[in-house]
Amino acid sequence: MVFIIGVVLFALGIGLSVALHEAGHMFTAKWFGMKVRRYYIGFGPKIFSFRRGETEYGLKAIPAGGFCDIAGMTALDEVTPDEEPRSMWKYPAWKRVIVMAAGSITHFLLGFLVLYLMAVTMGLPNLLNKPVLSDVQPCVISDGPNIDSARPPCGPNDPASPAKAAGLQPGDQITAVNSTPTPTWDELVASVQKLSGPQQLTVLTAAGQERTVTVNIPTVQRYVTNPDGSKTLKAQGAIGVLRQANFEYNAWTGIGGAVSFTGEMFAKTWDGLLRFPQRIPALIKAIGGGQRDLDTPVSVVGASRLGGEAVERGLWNLVLLLLASLNFFIGVFNLLPLLPLDGGHIAVIVYEKIRNALRRMRGKPAGGPVDYSKLMAVTMVVVVLGGAVMLLTITADIVNPIRLN
Repeated sequence: MVFIIGVVLFALGIGLSVALHEAGHMFTAKWFGMKVRRYYIGFGPKIFSFRRGETEYGLKAIPAGGFCDIAGMTALDEVTPDEEPRSMWKYPAWKRVIVMAAGSITHFLLGFLVLYLMAVTMGLPNLLNKPVLSDVQPCVISDGPNIDSARPPCGPNDPASPAKAAGLQPGDQITAVNSTPTPTWDELVASVQKLSGPQQLTVLTAAGQERTVTVNIPTVQRYVTNPDGSKTLKAQGAIGVLRQANFEYNAWTGIGGAVSFTGEMFAKTWDGLLRFPQRIPALIKAIGGGQRDLDTPVSVVGASRLGGEAVERGLWNLVLLLLASLNFFIGVFNLLPLLPLDGGHIAVIVYEKIRNALRRMRGKPAGGPVDYSKLMAVTMVVVVLGGAVMLLTITADIVNPIRLN
């Protein structure tokens, strides 16, 4: 039951985000004086509606987004004589760009707000796996047959921690080993494990100062996982530090933390979009019964399912992180220069502006509005491909979903 409630809550959160996306279009259009005919939350059969001023507001049965009907978005749209002077396509290009971009900007603001609330209440995860230290241990402990995941206190034969001897502190970041950069924790561990004896570490302190320290790395016995899943002991280097998994902030520092984390999520989102096409074959394979790759895209169904599992386990930080990441993804995706996306309309507006500037340079009058009917074929291709991808992701999320475990 908790899982179902979580799915419903997460789905409503997504629906609310998309509804606010359309509200962004509506408020900016009204601000500039354009006529907004209708603003509806949801799709499908109408539940109720009311009119306030010149705009009809309503709610539909399927709470999956909404729509905003602005008179004369293109020159091909039919408008009444009283709407004609306030048709959107007649307004200056910069105003139309703001109206079309307002939906994505709303998603970005929502995502940032969610991250800020996370920062000041539960902290933000180490998304980029930076080699930032959460703790410097007093010694380096070897694994053994009687050692479980909870490490015991230091024993008489455990070597002293070289990191502690070098004065490393929680909050420090090890940026290089022997001048070789270590941008992630995994790269730091891989570098240290191969070494023993005196080595140089480049450290960026919590105060922002860079210094180089020499550590005498001991060799200890640590379990490694073999390809068949078994574990064997192997001699490895270690320096006695633990990774910072979560960064905590107060009300003031949370602003900077949320801004930095937003930048990281934008980079991840853009990288995911660039790799999107190459993940489609893995998605098809998963539908056929193959193992579902964690790097394959998910639909709203899959995201809601993950949200439900997170609620069921009490992982509210993951619920909020999923909502923030989904808002960033929808915002970036909608700005792609493809019709019928908002970015496609912006691209047409920018094209008209550049074309008219070039015509003026040649002493010619401004050209007319772009004929959207000539772009219909390309638009239909985008719609069909987008629909096909959506169908694939929804199918995969039903027959072979990604799970938290």
